[in-house]
Amino acid sequence: MKSFNPVTAAALPDKLPDSELAALAAAGNARAFEAIMRRHNRLLFRTARSILRSDAETEDAVQDAYLNAWRALGTFRDDAKLSTWLVRIVLNEALKRVRRRASNVVMFDSGAPLEEAQPEPVMEADDDQQPEIAASRAEMRRLMEARIDELPELFRTVFMLRAVEEMSVEEVSAALNIPEATVRTRFFRARAQLRESLSRDMDFALEDAFSFDGARCDRIVAGVLAAISRDGHNPPLS
Repeated sequence: MKSFNPVTAAALPDKLPDSELAALAAAGNARAFEAIMRRHNRLLFRTARSILRSDAETEDAVQDAYLNAWRALGTFRDDAKLSTWLVRIVLNEALKRVRRRASNVVMFDSGAPLEEAQPEPVMEADDDQQPEIAASRAEMRRLMEARIDELPELFRTVFMLRAVEEMSVEEVSAALNIPEATVRTRFFRARAQLRESLSRDMDFALEDAFSFDGARCDRIVAGVLAAISRDGHNPPLS
């Protein structure tokens, strides 16, 4: 059994390729495995999140996936991409958790067709420091995350890997073990569904834009009445 060796913690070059980090970690190098985790944490979190739709459960799944990867590092072959290998492990862990919840899950290697059922705006650096801009971007992110969560599961994971993680069609195909044509189809349908749902959100937002109900209405009425009172004007007789 491989031992976790924290003694071999000499600084590793920042740009060591995944294959070399994997070889070092397979030999028990703790720093190398830490570098692997930090390099791929976001990818694995987003992948598992696309299945589980729960931040807390996703964190647990990613941790368990890393433990599984640590135990299996001796089987990794450097002719494959480490990121693809890790994605498969975290997908299996996430799907295992879904099965435990007795949900209906369609496995990714089936390639079966699913029944039919954007990026945040670029801001200037200085604008990011304004509280209202930061709050607006946070709300935009929450809305986007909510709409991605509503996608069908197979579309959701493909979209997460292609659009959010910017993996290539070939990489997603290898990670999910589905044909490249299936990746393209699911990604196209996911984007279409997102556009439709976000368009509805925009329509509702426009209906409420510049609303004069509530506090704004009260403030304007109060201001006018105060001005009338100061000027001593009486309202016209009807």
